[in-house]
Amino acid sequence: MTEIANETLLARPVRLSPPEGSQPVRIDRLNLGALILYHAIAALALLPWFFSWTGVVLSVLGIYVFGTLGINLCYHRLLTHRGFVCPKWLEHSFAILGVCSFQDTPARWVAVHRRHHQHADEQADPHSPLVSFFWGHMHWIYVENRELNRLGIFDRYAKDILRDPFYVWLERKGTWLWVILGSWLAFYCVGAVIGLLSGAGLLGSVQMGLSLLVWGVFVRTVVVWHLTWAVNSVTNLWGYRKYGTENCSRNNVIVGLISNGEGWHNNHHADPRSARHGHKAWEFDVTWISIRALEAVGLATRVVRPSPHVAAKARDAGALEAEAGESRAAS
Repeated sequence: MTEIANETLLARPVRLSPPEGSQPVRIDRLNLGALILYHAIAALALLPWFFSWTGVVLSVLGIYVFGTLGINLCYHRLLTHRGFVCPKWLEHSFAILGVCSFQDTPARWVAVHRRHHQHADEQADPHSPLVSFFWGHMHWIYVENRELNRLGIFDRYAKDILRDPFYVWLERKGTWLWVILGSWLAFYCVGAVIGLLSGAGLLGSVQMGLSLLVWGVFVRTVVVWHLTWAVNSVTNLWGYRKYGTENCSRNNVIVGLISNGEGWHNNHHADPRSARHGHKAWEFDVTWISIRALEAVGLATRVVRPSPHVAAKARDAGALEAEAGESRAAS
């Protein structure tokens, strides 16, 4: 009884060393350069010359379109955990949105995340905040990790993804990077055309194009990055635990709301395949609502819902914790 009860108590944080593959430390210059570039250009949004309400609206909409649909729904719940199925044309469209969020290719994102689930909060976890908060949030991204070598993790964690020629195509010769550059060009050109049609003149069209580029691409991408990274860092350190998982995952209300459902992290680790992360009505999950909308119109099938066995374990865990608390109070 004591052993079972202990498993339901809050996971005890233990300081971890960085993954063995990241020692000795070697900087990934491409990733570090991209992080610096995106944050620097996003900071231009603070200058009035780059401001436009159109850019702001596109940035906010983009957090949903590229972040929620591209990363949360496609990369995470669809490709990584197979929480539902949708037509290939729609899956690939969502995947392109994910690529435009500059969080690597679908295959590598899936492989890294599956490794995280296999070794959650162990030394082999690519981004456990038990190394340090900053490591879990973003430091791991620009430190080379031999254990995350593309060929090595693809063979072990992403074989199913790379059976699809579309995802192989994205990997070849940096095709995914060209997709990202194409999105930059599209946002700028749309802004420039809007400027010309509004009669703003040449300088005005350039200004509108740059405004949509800064806000619609760089500000939006940086915000989506930090929302994703907060799930790796914040929700493993602060929040409440409904399930007695063997890692430090927690449900964090703030991250759960601003990330459109990804912050119900303890729920997710307790039942990874479930396409629904918010298990309670008040655990608002916009990504789940989006999947339900797709299901309602026939574009999502085989949608995996929370397992009743997992819910039963949560009830049992709650009873055991209460019993343990009464025992401690009595003593």
